[in-house]
Amino acid sequence: MDQSVEFDLSLIKRYDHAGPRYTSYPTALELHDGFGEHDYRQQIEQSNANGGPLSLYFHIPFCDTVCYYCACNKIITKNRKHAERYLKNLHHEIELQAQLFDSNRSVNQLHWGGGTPTFLTHKQMQRLMAVTRNHFNLRNDDEGEYSIEIDPRAVDASTIPLLRDLGFSRLSLGVQDFDSDVQKAVNRIQTEKQTFEVLNTAREHGFGSVSIDLIYGLPLQTVASFSKTLDKILEVKPDRMSIFNYAHLPSRFKTQRQINNGDLPDSKTKLEILQMVILRLVGEGYVYIGMDHFAKPYDELAISQRENKLYRNFQGYSTHSDCDLIGLGITSIGRIADSYIQNVKDLETYNSVISLNKLPVFKGVILTEDDNLRRAVISQLICHFVLNFSKIEKQFDIDFKEYFSPELLALQIMQEDGLINLQNDEIEVLPAGRLLIRNICMVFDKYLVQKQQQFSKVI
Repeated sequence: MDQSVEFDLSLIKRYDHAGPRYTSYPTALELHDGFGEHDYRQQIEQSNANGGPLSLYFHIPFCDTVCYYCACNKIITKNRKHAERYLKNLHHEIELQAQLFDSNRSVNQLHWGGGTPTFLTHKQMQRLMAVTRNHFNLRNDDEGEYSIEIDPRAVDASTIPLLRDLGFSRLSLGVQDFDSDVQKAVNRIQTEKQTFEVLNTAREHGFGSVSIDLIYGLPLQTVASFSKTLDKILEVKPDRMSIFNYAHLPSRFKTQRQINNGDLPDSKTKLEILQMVILRLVGEGYVYIGMDHFAKPYDELAISQRENKLYRNFQGYSTHSDCDLIGLGITSIGRIADSYIQNVKDLETYNSVISLNKLPVFKGVILTEDDNLRRAVISQLICHFVLNFSKIEKQFDIDFKEYFSPELLALQIMQEDGLINLQNDEIEVLPAGRLLIRNICMVFDKYLVQKQQQFSKVI
């Protein structure tokens, strides 16, 4: 497939509206508290009847320092003992959840996110994986995707080999920016030495894929300063890279109020940084997967896209579309059968619910047939930049042009602007439209009009 990207500044400015990232459709904003444990259990029954492998997501909310840009659900503490009670309850939730799922279903995907998963001590990590393996059918090879988010400041020389022994085969390193002034402005002081020691150790111990996460739009960033960070990253040739757009929403995320608004780069500078990044990464042989993700052609992410097997979940682009996702721990979100489910968001509520031997369901949503249809359309566009009408028609027994006649009419202006090629039986996203894929997907989002102000800008 043609995976080139065209950076058209005038188009980007015109389409730079707020919109979802489509890690799910409907988005998490549609989850409601009318969905409870009874509904969840019914969806699990349906999931078991459907069969297939599972994916597990564990939310480890602890960090020992706060990064001012962070919008994650986190608990700031330097005391590792504060994790003990949480882990005890997490172990219990693992048991409660596992009792409801067919024990023969293999776990083909597993992810520890946060927070900082490596906040946990080595014994705590070993125990968590042991409990998981005791209750779920974990793989003993690298055919699955077992991944973990790493803060290079929160590991020592023995952490990476331990994680490999526990079964992890992929890791992502949070970097954001190496510039010292930027690091001070966001309260994340991290040396190049710390970062690259972790990366090199991971390669030495057989990690199949190492990703590095950067953020553009942070305070005091310039094209020149971010280019220097990119120079250093490209020297070590990570398998994947994620270049996230910083969304400054201090009214929603209190920690972002520590950032001086006057230090933030203006929209022109942000676009220049993005353009520089895209040109550099494509020039270095990275494939533009979509939105903020790049990968080497040999990486599983790029291979899955070429084979039309890529999809998106709450962790971003993923390679295991056949897995139902179980969310474990506070605030985690799962996707089971025709539903999305979110756990309770705070420690005390989590503690009290788990102590009653109940599942910590906070809210959820059961997808309608229309939701499933639109999810399939949006997933194909955002993962593969092409949508074949006949495939959707066969899957959902509809006449695509009739069902989506208002949407196809709305897409005409995008065709005129060169974002898409709207054919008789297909929508092809053109190179100028790939950076604006969220805008194209938004045309098919029936919930968007009333919720658009709650999302960040697409670029």
